[in-house]
Amino acid sequence: MANEVTTEIRDQVMIITLNRPDAMNAVNQDLANELAASLDALDSNNEVSVGVLTGAGRGFCAGMDLKEFVIKGLPVVGDRGFGGITERSCKKPLICAVEGFALAGGLELALSTDLIVASKGAKFGIPEVTVGLFAAAGALLRLPRVLPYGRAMKMALTGEFINAEEAYELGMVAELAEKGEALETALNLAQRVAKNAPLGLIASKQLISEMQGRTEEEFWAYQKAQVDVVFNSDDGKEGATAFAEKRPPNWTGS
Repeated sequence: MANEVTTEIRDQVMIITLNRPDAMNAVNQDLANELAASLDALDSNNEVSVGVLTGAGRGFCAGMDLKEFVIKGLPVVGDRGFGGITERSCKKPLICAVEGFALAGGLELALSTDLIVASKGAKFGIPEVTVGLFAAAGALLRLPRVLPYGRAMKMALTGEFINAEEAYELGMVAELAEKGEALETALNLAQRVAKNAPLGLIASKQLISEMQGRTEEEFWAYQKAQVDVVFNSDDGKEGATAFAEKRPPNWTGS
């Protein structure tokens, strides 16, 4: 039996692929468990700095496996939440490559990553209200952060989709790719991220994602611990030394 999630390492990037193409990568419990394990593997592998999350087949993810939901309930994993990612992702930067569609819980998986790359014409939506539910895995929290309030509210109340072009213009999608090239575009972006210092990447991700809606006082207090770690690290000294010596830095992640 094939794995519901597969992983591959290219240089300093781990590609994590949802692998239920015949079911449009719908999230069941096995997929959620394997995605959670893949995120743990990403964080524990010192050879990689960035992850790329994508889906096999014609689309990224159509959401929750509704047939299994009726029998077994929500596919959640401990403190990681729905799909093994929506309440706790990974420490390292994670880029989502969306081909075709990211719908319902699939959009909530994508919104749990740090940057979204999408191919032209890809569809995004949270149509849960049309099947008697609502988007309960983070979209109602995250969509108003990445879209204008009215656009996010319209998506939530109507269940209507937006395409990648509009999502890019509004800022939800970080980079727009030609059809069929979402993964390669995301990998190119990942390589641009991966050339930077690992500890600095983790701190930058945490500060931006964790401090949304916090006060300035809370921000400075939270950042102090990050400064103490990163600015006193070997990589912090290596970056300054390499810059002075006009050579590429040799990062160790320590």
